Amino acid sequence: MKKGGLKDENIIVFMYDDIAHNPENPRPGVIINHPQGGDVYAGVPKDYTGKEVNVKNFFAVLLGNKTAVSGGNGKVVDSGPNDHIFVFYSDHGGPGVLGMPTYPYLYGDDLVDVLKKKHAAGTYKSLVFYLEACESGSIFEGLLPNDIGVYATTASNAEESSWGTYCPGEYPSPPPEYDTCLGDLYSISWMEDSDVHNLRTESLKQQYNLVST
Repeated sequence: MKKGGLKDENIIVFMYDDIAHNPENPRPGVIINHPQGGDVYAGVPKDYTGKEVNVKNFFAVLLGNKTAVSGGNGKVVDSGPNDHIFVFYSDHGGPGVLGMPTYPYLYGDDLVDVLKKKHAAGTYKSLVFYLEACESGSIFEGLLPNDIGVYATTASNAEESSWGTYCPGEYPSPPPEYDTCLGDLYSISWMEDSDVHNLRTESLKQQYNLVST
């Protein structure tokens, strides 16, 4: 996003922040998402971490409701009718539900209701939602209206799992000291595509076609 010209003030990050300094991380303080990749953790603006990563805060931030936010730095999506919004969400999932590191979980109908509210408030021109989770298609399928300016893609349909990538035993494998996958296939695919293409000229459809093949 920064390569595309976005400033930290226009980026809001929710992260539980339990990876970089986890005792099982073979490179303390470092996170990689490619076998030959560099550190993707350093310099990340962490607006909401730990228990602050919850459904209430996520919805409040999306709606630009500063008074409903608890903890964090209070940053919200303070957008207007001419703004374009991008949301990337990654966690576990199941039919109609998304994981959160804190209880309660996020339910598809509640998320779509929030998107409807934001549209009704006239606080965006377009909203793009990329969702990484198993059975993530169920979050939007049959729920998301086609007339509220939201474009959503998901890592899987409503009935299938999403997949990890750069896993031990695969090619390319992670460095030998890692015994875990470095990323999720859908997420890594769109991120790596974004790294090599001009996001000011590549369309969402072009990226979808490349990522889905």
